[in-house]
Amino acid sequence: MKNLKLNNKNHKSLRLNFSKEHYDYLRKYRTKKLLITITQILILVIFLLLWEMLTKYEIISSFFFSSPSKIIDTIGELYSSGELFYHAKITLSETLIGFVIATGVGFLVAFVLWYFDFLRRVSEPYLVVLNSLPKIALGPIIIIWFGAGSKAIIFMCILIIIIVTIMNILNSFTSCDKQLIALAKSLGANKMQIFIKLILPNSLKDIVSTLKINVGLSWIGSIMGEYLVSKAGLGYLLIYGGQVFNLNLVMTSTVILCILASVMYFVVALFEKFMNKIYHS
Repeated sequence: MKNLKLNNKNHKSLRLNFSKEHYDYLRKYRTKKLLITITQILILVIFLLLWEMLTKYEIISSFFFSSPSKIIDTIGELYSSGELFYHAKITLSETLIGFVIATGVGFLVAFVLWYFDFLRRVSEPYLVVLNSLPKIALGPIIIIWFGAGSKAIIFMCILIIIIVTIMNILNSFTSCDKQLIALAKSLGANKMQIFIKLILPNSLKDIVSTLKINVGLSWIGSIMGEYLVSKAGLGYLLIYGGQVFNLNLVMTSTVILCILASVMYFVVALFEKFMNKIYHS
């Protein structure tokens, strides 16, 4: 135990003994990262202030473009009536369910197609055709199959995500260095070992990139589904606001969608950091 403690102390001292150049690099990196964050916030603040001033002095019409102050007032009204969390919860649950199912099934299908090369070659043209198919055209069929409810919306969300997930992850699996795979085979590794030790670590960045893409696609799918069949949700508020020419409600729903999508993207970014720590520890 004493030796272990000494080794831990030595390890910590080694980590702390960075060169001056390394400290300078870290400081510059943190300063640059902070500057980027501050710039992003400033751009948003300036945009909101400019938008508010243009509508306040009637340079642009607040009827057509709404304004930040009116959006805040509308959020307060929705909160007071209990509609804010009710509609946001419905859309968020549909989006998360579609995102999880489509990403999980897409990953499993990509693995199966990578594992069975013959099956991959047979299915490739079908995947391309399905990916190019406009999903909104299947709306009437989806309503007939699943009814006018959440199931149809979730299926629309899955339909939009799953083919993109399969193609992106499959391409990542097949792009691994062939020489490394040949070396692993020569050392006696089976296909499952090659997948865990080589393919999966090599594809980590592409998998995370696919997750980030799926965040946007999942919201597109759920809102598109709500446009077709919803009786509640943020997509329903968008449609209703447009029908009664309540642009404040339309812009408020859009802002809430942006906030929820940003939070979801942030969770995926945290997952990326977690996976990087696992594979680099």
